[in-house]
Amino acid sequence: MTYSKTAMGIQRYGTTQRWSDAVVFNRVAYLCEVPSNLDGDIHAQTQEVLGLLKSRLEEVGSSGECILNATIYIPDPADLPGFNALWDAWVPQGTAPVRACIHAALTNPKMRVEVTLQAAIIELP
Repeated sequence: MTYSKTAMGIQRYGTTQRWSDAVVFNRVAYLCEVPSNLDGDIHAQTQEVLGLLKSRLEEVGSSGECILNATIYIPDPADLPGFNALWDAWVPQGTAPVRACIHAALTNPKMRVEVTLQAAIIELP
């Protein structure tokens, strides 16, 4: 994926008019992912989002071990155990980030999860 670099050293990946897929500044990556499979249950949507995050982390020179902070948005509190089971298996043992989980409506009522995170950069892309 192509990226743009500003004079201030900010790198933007997959930038559109409304958002960037990732932004990197001072060796910290800022990411947000939502599912595109809106017909999937919490397991399918979570697997998709975690897969997208993993790919994006690798693209910017980071990994799951380097996640510093995560915020999870889940509209239905009943979906939290299903999300947590997949999250716990996805985060490398002993590297859990600071994390908050918020129950809130998302922009599309079919979305079951949205995740934002920040991660340290371990290598330059």
